[in-house]
Order: sequence, then C-alpha cells, then structure tokens
Amino acid sequence: MQTNLKVHFKEFIMFKDKNILVTGGAGFVATNLIQRLLNLGAMVTVVIHKKEPQIRDPRIVEFLKGDLTNRDFCKHVCSRQDYIFMCAANTSGAAVMEKTPLVHVTPNIIMNALMLEAAYEAAVEKFLFISSNTVYPFIDHPLKEDETEGDLFEKYFCVGSMKRFSETLCEMYSSKITNPMATVVIRPSNIYGPYDDFEWATSHSTPALIRRVIERHNPIEVWGDGSDAKDLIYIDDFIEGMLLAMKLIDTFDPINIASGQCHSIIKTLRTAMAVGNYIGENIIFDKSKPTMIPKREIDTSKAKNLLDFKAETSLREGIRKTINWYKENKI
Repeated sequence: MQTNLKVHFKEFIMFKDKNILVTGGAGFVATNLIQRLLNLGAMVTVVIHKKEPQIRDPRIVEFLKGDLTNRDFCKHVCSRQDYIFMCAANTSGAAVMEKTPLVHVTPNIIMNALMLEAAYEAAVEKFLFISSNTVYPFIDHPLKEDETEGDLFEKYFCVGSMKRFSETLCEMYSSKITNPMATVVIRPSNIYGPYDDFEWATSHSTPALIRRVIERHNPIEVWGDGSDAKDLIYIDDFIEGMLLAMKLIDTFDPINIASGQCHSIIKTLRTAMAVGNYIGENIIFDKSKPTMIPKREIDTSKAKNLLDFKAETSLREGIRKTINWYKENKI
C-alpha cells in the first residue's frame, strides 16, 4: 500500500508534451479522455478498431486502425509511447451478457496480455488498465479494494473472472519481474455521460433510461422491478479520478473510482424525468427482461485518502448535462 500521496495536482503537468496512447478510441471513456488529454497539452495517438471515432480533433497526432488481438499491431502502436491508457475492451449491456457471456472472455484476455507485453517491450513509463467492479464478490455493503475473495455474482462470472485475471497480468508486470513497468489498475463504478453508448442493443441501463425520457416513450419500459441499485459516476469525475491515479500511483495498487452514492434504477429514471420535464408518464416494469446484480455499493475511502479524489457531480446535474449533450448531438 502506498502512502503520503494525498496531494491533488489539478494541473496534471506530467501529461504535457508526453506521447500518450489511448486505445478503444471510438468508445465512451476514451473519447472523453482524449479531449481532456489534448487540453492538457498531451501528444495523443488514438487506436480504433471497427467503429469510427466520435471526435476528429486536429491536435490528435494520429489514428491507428487495427486489431489489438494481433501481436504485431500491438507492438506497432506501443512504439515510442510514454504512457498508455488501455480503454479498449469488448463490452456490452445486460442482454448480451445474459445470452453470450463468453463474448467478454477471449478477445479481452488476448488484447490485455498482448498490450502489456508490447508496452513492456517498448519501455513504456506507465500503463493504466481499466478493470471493473465485477471483480468483487456478491456482498451487500460498500466494497473495498481488498475484498476480491469469494464467489462472483453468477451473471458476472465470465466478465469478472476475465477482469480478475487481467489484473493479475498487471500485477506481474508491475511487481513480479526484475525490471517492472508501472501499471495502474482502476475499478470504476457505473459511468454515464456524453458520448456514452445509447444504442438499444448494447447500451447499459442508465443511457437507455435517459434516451427513453428524451424520446418521450410512453410507456417507459424498465427492465426488472426498478429496485436494482448501483453506484453511478459522471464521466468528467471519472476522468479526473483516472488521471489522478495515473499521476500518483506507481505500482500495483488497485483503486476504486466511484461516486460513493448508490441509486436505484427507478430513482435514476425519476431524476431523468424531472430534469427532462417529462410529466404524466406511464412506467411499466418488465420482469422477464435480463437484469444484473440487485445492489452494488462501492467504497471510495481509498481514492479519497490516496488521491484526494471525490466525485463532484450530483446525479441530477450529471443527467442534466447528458440530456443537453444528447439533444445537441444526437437529435
């Protein structure tokens, strides 16, 4: 455990003029991260795969299109990079996880292993891996970083096991070899905000609910009974916490980046409806549709003590910003 790092450097000077690789460049987290890094003066190279990027900024050094399950491509993209943010992942919502849970396993393990190998061979200074709160067992209290022993929630078994193994790979490179590579592991709660995936087939519950409110669905369909609860963190807060972790953590020491606030699906929907001025709606609950863990609370004390990090955006304000972005960019 690291100590004496309770300093909050808002300037993030370490990123200025550094060569930084962001993988998964068409995705939600990466898109927001790229914009923040560019504003910090970083020299950002972006890796994309099948999807086209959501932003085109002339300050981006280069877009590299290819498959991170290919060793040669991984070696190519890692060359001459100072820092790497591993945002690439094969992800999905509850429906896909329910029907095809193995979709998360093979491609993610391969790309994580190959990218760590390539980064190490390229002498990258620091590598950040975005893990998941699915690594935690099914326990009904705010989960701390050392509580990874025990049975995973059944529907999270495949993705959670994959993330656990990927974290072990990070630990190998960070502390189990002679010349280690600084490897940072963060475990986010449920992130939402601009540039999220709002597609019905693949989105998570929060962007799906927000879209239903914006489009004035009547009735508004909720999967399950609406009682499932999760920690929600607005994307800007998450990016802040991620950058702090990259700056201040130098060895394997997984850390939660979350809001510390748990919200039920029905509360999230009601908040979106209030913000979106949608009154007189009809809500129906479809208990036949797939749902995930009933409740997931995240302990944020380590992030507060180690990084001096605290999420600043309330659920209401985060949803307001997301709705405004959607209306300006998607309608």
